[in-house]
Amino acid sequence: MKRPGDVRIGISGWRYKPWRGTFYPEGLRQADELAYASTTFDTIEINGTFYSLQRPEYFAAWAAQTPAGFVFSVKGPRYLTHLRRLKEPEKPLANFLASGVLELREKLGPFLWQFPPNFKFDASRLEAFFALLPHDTDAAQAVARGHDAKLKGRSAIPTQKRRRLHHAIEIRHDSFRTPEFIELLRQYDIALVCADTVDWPRLMDVTGEFMYLRLHGSEELYASGYDDKALNAWADRVAAWASGAEPADAERVIDKPAKRRKGRDVFVYFDNDIKVRAPFDAQGLRRRVAERLGQPAGK
Repeated sequence: MKRPGDVRIGISGWRYKPWRGTFYPEGLRQADELAYASTTFDTIEINGTFYSLQRPEYFAAWAAQTPAGFVFSVKGPRYLTHLRRLKEPEKPLANFLASGVLELREKLGPFLWQFPPNFKFDASRLEAFFALLPHDTDAAQAVARGHDAKLKGRSAIPTQKRRRLHHAIEIRHDSFRTPEFIELLRQYDIALVCADTVDWPRLMDVTGEFMYLRLHGSEELYASGYDDKALNAWADRVAAWASGAEPADAERVIDKPAKRRKGRDVFVYFDNDIKVRAPFDAQGLRRRVAERLGQPAGK
């Protein structure tokens, strides 16, 4: 039997007041919430990096608070994707990579780059950005050294063993439903985020070495939960991708499936946090995927 890829199912962010006393035990210190969440899930998205540059000591602390084998995905800054809209991205990208993100070391997983709903497909602008994205830690260090004076005294570019880096793109405009976009992602080995939401395109084309899913709530954005039927459907899809195949109901821009492989890593994050559904839906999906792959449920 072919070995499936690694499947990591977690949550988007970890600091939410409504979770206290529901997912988090009563009396748990806020400072201990990440450590608690990382004993339940083996991956979490860092959202704070989207809103502002963080500090090296924050990344180092997050890495120290989580167990061996844990992986963060890191959201790229909105300054680059939403405010500058990928125009002249060199310095913002360098500043982001120099801000300490490499302090996560072996716990650094995929980078998530999210575009705003009014950002339309622009092949030349996207390709210029894709060409800058580093695909290993050596390349990331080289890019980071180009940071500007804004990071004076608060940058960190630690030397470390060379490791692969991965990127995923989340789109929110229908103009991206074009084969040209899918082929561009494949050319640069970048994963297309499969985003489950009522408001934005839900595409399942396989474009990189791994799959990246964000489940926002398909009935009410950031709020609606997933019932048994929905979780079962997503478990079937995740198990298919992990096994190197594609789901029977895959919604693709290019109808032809990608070349089958032995196994494919899959990252899944629940972002339906408003009604305290995310951590419990993530646990439910993890159990179902483990059953389909014949594996222990894990954490």
